[in-house]
Amino acid sequence: MKNLTRLAAAAALGCAMTLPAAAKGVVVNQGISEAEVLAAQQAWCAALVDISTTHARSGQPAAKALAEKVIDSAYGYQMGGVLFKPTLTTNPQTFRLNRQGALAYFVGGDAAFPKDTGFALKGWKQCVVDNAAVFISGDSAATMAKVRITGPDDRVTTVDKTWKFVKDDAGKLRIVAHHSSLEYTGS
Repeated sequence: MKNLTRLAAAAALGCAMTLPAAAKGVVVNQGISEAEVLAAQQAWCAALVDISTTHARSGQPAAKALAEKVIDSAYGYQMGGVLFKPTLTTNPQTFRLNRQGALAYFVGGDAAFPKDTGFALKGWKQCVVDNAAVFISGDSAATMAKVRITGPDDRVTTVDKTWKFVKDDAGKLRIVAHHSSLEYTGS
C-alpha cells in the first residue's frame, strides 16, 4: 500500500514512477465506465439465451456446464456472498447467496432446491435491457432496468431488474447484487 501511496503522490506531482516487481500485479484504477456496465448487462442477456439454446440442443447437463462458466465469470461468488434475489423464487429459498443456489435457479436439477425448474431452460430467444438509470461511483455501479425476455412462443416477459457491479482484483466487472421481480400488474 505504501508503494501505491508513493505512486499516487508522484503522479500528482507529474513525476514518473514505476512499481517494484512485487507490486506489478496490483490494479491501481478500479473505476468503472458506463460502457463496461452496458457490456456486462448485454453479456448477461446473451448468456441467458446461450444457456437456453444449449439446453434445447444438448440437454440439461450441457446447459448446466455452461451456466457454471457463466456464473463463475459474471457473478462475484468467489469474492463472497452475492445478494441474489431471482425472479421466481419462494420462501424459504427466496435468496441465493451462494453459487449452488444460483446454479440451481438457472438450470434446476439440485435436490437441495426442489422447486427450481431452471429459469434459463425456458427456451429464451432474446433478451434486451432497457435501463431506467445507471449509477456509477468509482469502483461500483448500480442499474435499474426493464429486461424483456422473449420466449419460444414469441411472448415477451418483462422483469424489473436491479444489478450492482464491482471490479474484482483483476479489474473484471462482477455482479454482487442482483434483484429481479415480475412487473406489478395491479390487483
